[in-house]
Amino acid sequence: MDLRALDDEWLPLPEVANRLGLQPREVRALVRDQRLVGTRLEGVEGYRVPGSFLVGDRLVDGLRGSIIQLRDAGMDDTAIVEWLLSPHAELGEAPIRALEAGRTHAVRRAAIAD
Repeated sequence: MDLRALDDEWLPLPEVANRLGLQPREVRALVRDQRLVGTRLEGVEGYRVPGSFLVGDRLVDGLRGSIIQLRDAGMDDTAIVEWLLSPHAELGEAPIRALEAGRTHAVRRAAIAD
């Protein structure tokens, strides 16, 4: 699957740092600490983060817990990004949209069911 179709904007880590008002090393620490996730895209240089994971100058609430839960279920970064951005029947929308709407518990239940 071409993940580029799942989000309008794929940000390199320096751009994520700029939007969050952080240093690039701090954004790398967010990835390392499972507070943020991204992936490599075919035909695109470098590690990219979906723009949907940011709301203004902050990360979407509930993102870290969802990342940890999905990683504990055995998903790698690419699978996590795809799951968060893909429409989900139980949620009626993509999990990242449900997180934005404050439906963290519904997202976690859907993740357990998958």
